[in-house]
Amino acid sequence: MADAAAGTVRRRRLRQVPRHPAAAPLAVLCAGAAGAGYLYVTDPHESGHLLPQCPFRYVTGLLCPACGGTRMVYDLMHGHFAQAWLDNRMLLLASPFALALLGKWAVEGLRGRRWQPRLSSRTQVLVLLTAVVWTVVRNVV
Repeated sequence: MADAAAGTVRRRRLRQVPRHPAAAPLAVLCAGAAGAGYLYVTDPHESGHLLPQCPFRYVTGLLCPACGGTRMVYDLMHGHFAQAWLDNRMLLLASPFALALLGKWAVEGLRGRRWQPRLSSRTQVLVLLTAVVWTVVRNVV
């Protein structure tokens, strides 16, 4: 019983320790850099590498909205822009916006402020509909 109470006290203390607002975005940037470093030397166009398989495609056999994203990033890092376009057009077009959001998150965190993007309901529906339409288009065509 005493062990359970001590564990509860430890968990409460851990929750009370404030993290710096830059901790999460910098962790994401570090993980992304590590993944990009591995991807740079690993050609996803060839089989036999330790790259994750798309769970949606594994289960359904269909392409998800992000399928081809790993190949797209590999091609971009190696300067093959036309091939990146063929791998996943929609993700290629959305990437600058995602990178801008990540940059904003990191900058605000380094300034000591917590930041979250705020998307209106209309924007959320638009993003979801775009993903659904893109999924249907790339699996039909």
